[in-house]
Amino acid sequence: MRGWVDFGAVKQTVSLEAVLRHYQVPGLRKRGHQLVGRCPIHRGQRDDSFRASLSKNAFHCFACQAGGNVLNFVAAMEQCSIRQAALWLQRWFSVGAPGEGRSVRKGELVREKEGRNPPLPFALTGVDHSHPYLVERGIDPATAVEFGVGFYAGSGLLSGRVVIPIANARGQTVAYAGRALDDSLPKYKLPTGFRKAWELFNLHRAAATGSQTVIVVEGYFDCLRVHRAGLPWVVALMGSSLSAEQENALLAAFDRVALLLDGDAAGRAASRAIATRLCRRCWVAEVQVPDGAQPDQLSLVAIQQLLS
Repeated sequence: MRGWVDFGAVKQTVSLEAVLRHYQVPGLRKRGHQLVGRCPIHRGQRDDSFRASLSKNAFHCFACQAGGNVLNFVAAMEQCSIRQAALWLQRWFSVGAPGEGRSVRKGELVREKEGRNPPLPFALTGVDHSHPYLVERGIDPATAVEFGVGFYAGSGLLSGRVVIPIANARGQTVAYAGRALDDSLPKYKLPTGFRKAWELFNLHRAAATGSQTVIVVEGYFDCLRVHRAGLPWVVALMGSSLSAEQENALLAAFDRVALLLDGDAAGRAASRAIATRLCRRCWVAEVQVPDGAQPDQLSLVAIQQLLS
């Protein structure tokens, strides 16, 4: 039935922790059975005013005095009615209509399996794939559409940022990274609870090419740039270190690794450290990016020449 609302099912099924992950609230710290941090509703500066009780599935801000359950939180974030908040939560977390399907135990839809980032139950819409910021970074609309990257003007904490979907090895979206358009901090926003070390950005696309060789870069835009240069067997570490989980995922899909990390001191050191680890298990090449440069700053021809 279209437009039905089951307030009880929403409050029983959807955890506040999952809703905070949906909004990608940054900087929350776990303190006992609470999450503590800056209030995402009024966006205050105090880093301890917002408290989310995981055991009671409720929140309170000591600064703006907002509080309540998951319905109240979404209503405050979206500035909408409780009914509209319930409708969105039902859609985001697939809370079935009365009489539809099996009964759902509390937290079942949002429980995180050990060692795995859970797939997101939603997708951001209205993303602008032709925003000037992407043009400045050398990302054409076709590449932006393929990767789902673009400017997001919708509501929530990623509003006004360039959003980058992060998928797992199966191609399921597990997070969105939000890139600031200027020097605002943090440069990138990632959801609370998301474990970057468990994923390699673009692994599912790179593995689908059937290439035995994979190109490894540091950042999202490095990856997009190399892909646009006609080398789609590329993944990003989302940093400059290689975790054990990333190493295993990499070598499960590829036999040869070409490291294309940044041309600064940190990138050179990271490249040497990763090559030392991987050379025991596979063929490795360190590709020297020009001093002080990053792959996303190079021309497409220069990238092709480096990797030829």
